Amino acid sequence: MKATEARFLDFIKKSPQFIIPIYQRTYSWTREECQQLWNDIIRAGEDAKVNAHFVGSIVYIEKGLYQVSSQSSLLVIDGQQRLTTLLLLITVLTQFLETLPDSEREPLDGFSPRKLRNYYLINPEEEGERYYKLLLSQTDKETLITLIHNDEAPHEASVRILDNYDLFKRLVTKEKILSLCKGIAKLIIVDIALNREQDNPQLIFESMNSTGRELTQADLIRNYILMGLEPKLQTRLYERYWRPMERDFGQDGYNAYFDSFMRHYLTVKTGEIPRLDDVYTQFKRFVRSSFDGDMDMETIVKDIRQFSQYFCAMALGTEPDPQLKDAFHDLRELKVDVAYPLLLELYNDYVNKILSQADFLTSVRMIESYVFRRAICSIPTNSMNKTFATMAKSLKKDHYLESMQAYFLALPSYRRFPTDDEFKREFQIRDLYNFPRRSYWLRRIENHGRKERVPVDEYTIEHILPQNKNLSPAWRTMLGAEWEQIQATYLHTLGNLTLTGYNAEYSDKPFLEKRDMAKGFRHSPLRLNEKLGNIEQWNEASIRERSLRLSTLATTIWQYPDLNPSIVTMYRDKKERRAGYTRDDHPYLLSGPSKDLFELLRHEILAIDPVVSEEFFKLYVAYKAETNFVDIVPQAKRLRLSLNMPFADIHDPRNLCKDVSNLGRWGNGDVEIGFSDPEDLSYIMGLIRQSFAYQMVNDTVA
Repeated sequence: MKATEARFLDFIKKSPQFIIPIYQRTYSWTREECQQLWNDIIRAGEDAKVNAHFVGSIVYIEKGLYQVSSQSSLLVIDGQQRLTTLLLLITVLTQFLETLPDSEREPLDGFSPRKLRNYYLINPEEEGERYYKLLLSQTDKETLITLIHNDEAPHEASVRILDNYDLFKRLVTKEKILSLCKGIAKLIIVDIALNREQDNPQLIFESMNSTGRELTQADLIRNYILMGLEPKLQTRLYERYWRPMERDFGQDGYNAYFDSFMRHYLTVKTGEIPRLDDVYTQFKRFVRSSFDGDMDMETIVKDIRQFSQYFCAMALGTEPDPQLKDAFHDLRELKVDVAYPLLLELYNDYVNKILSQADFLTSVRMIESYVFRRAICSIPTNSMNKTFATMAKSLKKDHYLESMQAYFLALPSYRRFPTDDEFKREFQIRDLYNFPRRSYWLRRIENHGRKERVPVDEYTIEHILPQNKNLSPAWRTMLGAEWEQIQATYLHTLGNLTLTGYNAEYSDKPFLEKRDMAKGFRHSPLRLNEKLGNIEQWNEASIRERSLRLSTLATTIWQYPDLNPSIVTMYRDKKERRAGYTRDDHPYLLSGPSKDLFELLRHEILAIDPVVSEEFFKLYVAYKAETNFVDIVPQAKRLRLSLNMPFADIHDPRNLCKDVSNLGRWGNGDVEIGFSDPEDLSYIMGLIRQSFAYQMVNDTVA
């Protein structure tokens, strides 16, 4: 590697051509970065005390072997965003100067339109692609070339390049020309040339991102896949698999969703949920483990491409099947991102004819019901990502739908699928007006069973009993003496909410006026307003009756899995089959000091939460929620406990715990503590509850 400081304009002028390799991300700077760069350039140009302004480094490697007779193009490894933006700015500056009178066309020596174009935008003596100083990739390339020629943008143009081009066209004015030219002349870069035989471009690319937009996990993954390949294979994999993915996601969608997709993909493939900032690292591990087997890079990229199509169908609305398309739309509105690992697995089996369309649709609706019921019942969501990440392993693909229903019905307490009774009860009393997805539930109720959909978003939410705390005498009379309490209790609940296109007309009018006025409730075509036209009084009883009716309807929309309890028991028994060991296999638990200690401790552990289960193994006893949170190893005069949490996170004022993270021990976890004195039971349980709480909280992977 050779690094030297250089004037930006000198660097561009002396270089034959810059090429952005296909494995690099497309141009991604937004107006914010461009505006900041403009401000820096103008500030430098207007301040005579500023001799230079540093804009970052440009790292490159020669495309081919160096020959005296011909200079090779330079492949840009890092710095393409700054390089592209500055040449885009020079393009706009050139075009602006061309509109001025001849006497004003060179405001600063070297900044005439002809010199700017021939030194920094094109190679005037070359032909074909070598004619251009900078060749971007795909749509970026075509868009920049048309702008240099001042032609009309191509049909599939680069949104970012056009947007920033328009920004610069507004910023470049006659008043700013001299400052702009002076500022550009002061720009300094670090010119970093790599040696093909000594430098590793991939490692350098990973470590360098000193200025500009931070590299996404997708950027790093694409470069990791393509950068080290032989050029022909590199081009083939990009054009056959990666470029179609970019098109499917779209320019903005690729930046917004591809990192998340890769996280879900890795969860499907490895069974573990990567952290959002660790997707690239986990992908490299996945690739390395795959190459230990039979997969090559093309197989991996092809597989990613296949799963990306499933993801786009579900997350970006490209599904062709109308029923599935509607179901995916509802999931998106619920924002059920945590379910995508399971959904990707289901979609793959659907495509491969393992799962029928009908069962796939039922499965998607079951996932929707599970998530929505839990939201209505205010059950914390932190366990759901692990629920969906691990579910596929438990499904029996010869009894696909049945095993999924059984899995959902066997989920314990905090992961449970709320029953009809629980769902109906909570749906009737929940504040649904301030519910985060209120348009979702209104739309689902209104359009349930309809072929002609009602565009709910075109309506507004109407409180039948008004929100005005100063209710009219007519309303107070209808509600009775307890009108204030009734209003406070039922105002935002299911029974009092509906849809209307005449919210302003209804205002705070008495109920009978709302009912009988032109286009009132009596004449409404909306399902939510059915039967309102036949009600004589809107009071507590009326609200409760409507709430019960709609919540009962809701159980048919968001259905509870319909499976014979004996089948659920069969699946649960298989799942919970023990390792074959019992308490009798632990002699220290049958007599002596450890027996009494164990009885005291196990009683307290099992009382922590109904979800806690006990399992005997050959050398220890495990207590589990999601996984083991404490393991007990019986010894002659004490119990040795392993707590499954990082040692650094344990709060242990008495310093009784031991860090065993680097020691081989029976039991799971980094924290070890001995229990030999019954007087310590309360303190020991405080430590164990920390491990339980750690597992519950860390069901959610950041």
